[in-house]
Amino acid sequence: MCTVVILRRPASPWPLILGANRDEKVDRPWLPPDRHWPDRPEVVAGIDQLAGGTWLGLNDSGVLAAVMNREGTLGPDPERRSRGELVLEALDHPDADLAAASLRHLESRAYRAFNLVIADNRDAYWLKSTGAGEISVTPIEPGLSMLTARDLNDTASDRIAAHMPRFASAKAPQPAADDWGDWETLMSAGPPEGADNPRSAMAMPPRGGYGTVSGSLIALPLDMAENKAIWRFCPGLPGTEPYALVNA
Repeated sequence: MCTVVILRRPASPWPLILGANRDEKVDRPWLPPDRHWPDRPEVVAGIDQLAGGTWLGLNDSGVLAAVMNREGTLGPDPERRSRGELVLEALDHPDADLAAASLRHLESRAYRAFNLVIADNRDAYWLKSTGAGEISVTPIEPGLSMLTARDLNDTASDRIAAHMPRFASAKAPQPAADDWGDWETLMSAGPPEGADNPRSAMAMPPRGGYGTVSGSLIALPLDMAENKAIWRFCPGLPGTEPYALVNA
């Protein structure tokens, strides 16, 4: 169950802040964000070495995309395409509007169920597929939102119920000052005191060969000509490994 936290502030010099933790089998091979695809030189993303796609990426136009499994659909299906391809397809577009409009027409049965976030410095969307029927597209409104393996801001998710109020009251990041506020600490948070479900943690230590294997903090600037997007990447369990700037 991966997690994405999104803060949209349209009037800010940094109108989109995103935090993402990737939960995966710990032995699934991957490489950290870089320009891994010669046919997509404008794309920076981590690469899943098993299927060739990615879980999170950014292009030079400032479009960001992240994919998550829906509940009960962990792992690949040999009869369907990899969901990691969806991020790359989204990043083929110059803005989030065009990417969301294009991907909503994909054949949903070609993939296992997914949640997909597509955003830029103006717009953000949640694309939902159950693996059959139409892919729905929902704008992500200004303010704070969270997404896991369920629906956007769905408090039936133990993780969202536990941590969304904490992010809502946290000090917001100020990327230009390299001040990530409370977010870096919150992205590494364990389960709330007394919680029965270890998956209510923002960052899960390995358990049964599965856990949080990396984390990201990303900020998109209002003026792409004046500022570059910022991506800080943690190559392990947040809280045990440091974040470092992605230079690609």
